[in-house]
Amino acid sequence: MTEQTDQPFRFRFRVRYGECDAQSVVFNARYADYVDISVNEYIRTLFGDYQALLDQDLDIQVVSLTVNYRAPARFDDVLEARIRVGRLGNTSFTLHLEFVRFGDEQRVAEADITYVLIQPSEMAKTPIPAHIREKLEVGAPGVLISHAGE
Repeated sequence: MTEQTDQPFRFRFRVRYGECDAQSVVFNARYADYVDISVNEYIRTLFGDYQALLDQDLDIQVVSLTVNYRAPARFDDVLEARIRVGRLGNTSFTLHLEFVRFGDEQRVAEADITYVLIQPSEMAKTPIPAHIREKLEVGAPGVLISHAGE
């Protein structure tokens, strides 16, 4: 396995008003959305776009998502998702995400998401091909994508 550098892939976004709950903090269920949009940016960075996977008769399905909350995030905070590859199995892989508040580096949440690679034409899991495995192993160290306008 190729070793990733210390610098993970980073994706910045701004907390929107509608994502907050009655306590004026990000509603817990929104973190699943945050994981999804962050991973989509990661996949786009690794493979060009999501369609590039689909064109190979490959897709990913979530089989597990765990989130641990560390500190509140509030409306208009800029969060930075930092993504590293975790476990790479035969047909599945896990990504580890750390969400930090941009500016003060306060860790607000961590998440682990596990995907299984499938072949959509068969709706069955399939081994991770070598060229996909290699891109996951290398990751996207040092890449920063920002939608926050900071």
